[in-house]
Amino acid sequence: MGWKQDLQIRDLAENQRLEATCRRCGNVHYIDLPRLQAEASLAFLYLDQLEAQTPCRARGCRGQVRLSLIFDGDTKGFVGGLA
Repeated sequence: MGWKQDLQIRDLAENQRLEATCRRCGNVHYIDLPRLQAEASLAFLYLDQLEAQTPCRARGCRGQVRLSLIFDGDTKGFVGGLA
């Protein structure tokens, strides 16, 4: 099992975003999480189910998408060195 089978839409925080990248044409769009979480029938979907149901939004493509989690926040890079 992967992370897409473990997470439901209702499990995601407000500062997270879902990025959908088309496997056919490469178009990228973001999925509106607050709207999905507010709708009772969609809030319990697992992310792999959402990925299977979401088509590409590019004109005429309608290809299958790949979902990625995007975190809006302060991300620090690793600063390594010998102390």
